[in-house]
Amino acid sequence: MTVDGRYRDQVYPGLEVDIVLKKDQRTGKTTAGIVKDLLTNSKFHPHGIKVRLEDGQVGRIHSR
Repeated sequence: MTVDGRYRDQVYPGLEVDIVLKKDQRTGKTTAGIVKDLLTNSKFHPHGIKVRLEDGQVGRIHSR
């Protein structure tokens, strides 16, 4: 199954994802990590669900 990072119901703690950090939004550079917390409350977000990784970094999921 491919995870669509725009839908909250497909994202859960422990999931390995690529995120785009705020500082990297212009370049689109991604950072890999494991989801610790979901920060977006809505079921859908067009730019990706915002998460906190286990290492503390925060960004929006970039769909693979």
